[in-house]
Amino acid sequence: MLRFLHYGIVLLLAQGGLLFGQYYIPHISNKNLVPNSSFENYRRKGSNIRFCTPWQGIATVDFYQEPVKGDTTVERGAKTGDCYAGLRYQKRYKEFLQVKLVEPLKRGCKYEVKVYFRLAHWSNVALKSLGVLFSKGGYAGQGSVSKPNMIDTVVKKKGLINGYRWFLLRGIYKADGGEKYMTIGNFHPVIRKDMENIRLIRFGFREAYYYVDDVSVVMVEDAEEKPEIVIVGPSLREKFEKDSIMEVNEEMKVGKKIALKNIFFAEGKSYFLPESYVELNKLSYFLIKNPDLVIQINGHSDNSGLWFKNQKLSEKRARAVFEYLIQRGVQNKMSYKGFGSSQPIADNSTDEGKAKNRRVEIEIIKIGN
Repeated sequence: MLRFLHYGIVLLLAQGGLLFGQYYIPHISNKNLVPNSSFENYRRKGSNIRFCTPWQGIATVDFYQEPVKGDTTVERGAKTGDCYAGLRYQKRYKEFLQVKLVEPLKRGCKYEVKVYFRLAHWSNVALKSLGVLFSKGGYAGQGSVSKPNMIDTVVKKKGLINGYRWFLLRGIYKADGGEKYMTIGNFHPVIRKDMENIRLIRFGFREAYYYVDDVSVVMVEDAEEKPEIVIVGPSLREKFEKDSIMEVNEEMKVGKKIALKNIFFAEGKSYFLPESYVELNKLSYFLIKNPDLVIQINGHSDNSGLWFKNQKLSEKRARAVFEYLIQRGVQNKMSYKGFGSSQPIADNSTDEGKAKNRRVEIEIIKIGN
């Protein structure tokens, strides 16, 4: 029996603590476990989903940063924001979206799952089913599909069309425990048998194309089992509560820059040293609690060595922070940029000054909608 407690497609268009890197993060209720859930954060512009960290495509999944040219439907473009993904289905071909969740699902806990879909205007067939698969190792072919680990729906007549408007797949999933991956797509073993013609006169090959946006997996409040909490150090909880990345009463305004003072990288590299995770997790916690902040992550270097190498390294370090925040479940709109040695804040002629210039900071770009 499918774990689908709500009729999967809503055609009326309804809508503890964690241990990361050996450091405690206070539990945040209603946290979305899907990183970059609205596809708004990406490494660079491009049409492949691989640029939208940390999403993966099984086959060639498309990625959009603006409405598709020629789409004149009422709800053209993304469901929210600017970005969205696209899945293509043909007679012997299908695609999947996959992402590693912020944390593994907890055994016995219930999760509300939501995914928005929209049929593309050029499609000449529609699918009868779309769904979500949870697994420990990710999708590895039809043999890895287990119905008890799915939220799925089947529309026997006419298919999933809804007038080319966004519609919602929604369900409640009770976890086996340890599921790390979420895979979105059509799981019918013979895709051509799951297609429904939608045009009397059909030109070309049969194709159904669905846009995807606003994906969420949230633990429901009545779940009895709580995530395990491991506190490292006797005063770490107090440190998070009293020494956040920004004080609540600190004035926040557009253009404000806050240096991350305890982010450490290996010399000449862009990977973090272990002592960086306290500051990174404090920043994650702050942004999750303030989802309306739009930020840019800025990387800077001193003037040692060649300028173009400094420029590249500063960008890689800013990108490392950007990707870490996404993987920890931060949903804020973010971007990153490297400035090399072009914006020093101290004298580069001294070691102390150079140390201050080698920094990563966050800049507030926008507050609220």
